[in-house]
Amino acid sequence: MTYMLLIHEPKGQRLTRTEAEGRAVYGRMLDFGADLKARGLLLAAESLASQDDAAQVQVRGGRPQVLDGPFSEAKEMVGGFFLVNCATREEALAIAAQCPAAEWATIEVRSLGPCFA
Repeated sequence: MTYMLLIHEPKGQRLTRTEAEGRAVYGRMLDFGADLKARGLLLAAESLASQDDAAQVQVRGGRPQVLDGPFSEAKEMVGGFFLVNCATREEALAIAAQCPAAEWATIEVRSLGPCFA
């Protein structure tokens, strides 16, 4: 079964690190992804840039609207994801607990499925 591990990190927390600290954290995340890949579990992984230049697009009444960034009242942002193929939900939860980002962020674990279910 396929699971998305979404990393919800506090807004602005990246700015609290020095460049060296940020590179060290990123290195840990790359190592984590490489381990998942070596174990045949990783389907995809990406880190997302800051949400400062993000936009939201919606179509209402046939007209597209572009809104600046995510909701301003949000206290977290999606910082990245891992897409993994696991035998069970418990395995996906165990992988999420091993993710270095779980030390400073929250990892949301969701199975993939059709939007009509």
